[in-house]
Amino acid sequence: MLDQLSRKLPTALTSRLIKLVTATTTLVIAVLVMGFVLWPRSPINLATAGSEVTSSLVDRWQAGEVAVLVRHTERCDQSSNPCLGPADGITRVGSDAAAAVGQGFMHLGMAQTDVLSSPATRTAQTSHYMFGKDAVTQEWLVSCGKTLRNDVVAHKQTRRNLVLVTHSGCISDFEAQAGFEHAKTSKYGSSLFVHIAADGQLQVLGVVNATDWQSLLQGKTLKQ
Repeated sequence: MLDQLSRKLPTALTSRLIKLVTATTTLVIAVLVMGFVLWPRSPINLATAGSEVTSSLVDRWQAGEVAVLVRHTERCDQSSNPCLGPADGITRVGSDAAAAVGQGFMHLGMAQTDVLSSPATRTAQTSHYMFGKDAVTQEWLVSCGKTLRNDVVAHKQTRRNLVLVTHSGCISDFEAQAGFEHAKTSKYGSSLFVHIAADGQLQVLGVVNATDWQSLLQGKTLKQ
């Protein structure tokens, strides 16, 4: 009998060990899946977020409480489309897209808005076609890095919106510093909207892609 028990004991322990490992693995997978679902990977798309979110954005814009990081439009050196000019600039398609994005901002209202641009050719051209004039250029909008979040807050004036024409890498830097370390790379001409309160507190509102402005502002009557 003792001999039979000694032979059964390892089998029982092995079975319990297998069950324990299986249960632990299942729990780990469940935690990882839940974390992936709940983890805010990217800011929301404001054009599809609903009328309440849009109204809040418009109210904050009209109060002069918003900063926007805009990625330049289509790069000439990474496209087969005709170039607007220098190879380090944007394409003709990009200039049309920039003008359309600019119309979206004009519809929001630019009376209390400052525009700054990276000095790179592609960002300077994008800002020019957005608003029909050259923007003031700032070196920190091309270098970006760890201080970008604080730089944006420092250049935002009270009761004045701030539009910053910059680069995808800079927008990624800003998103990481604002809690979106794993956000998708911004698209050409996309705009990241950020609410900055009077005390400098910052809240990422969401993204408007270049083709989504009509959906965002459809039916909105704005105070100019």
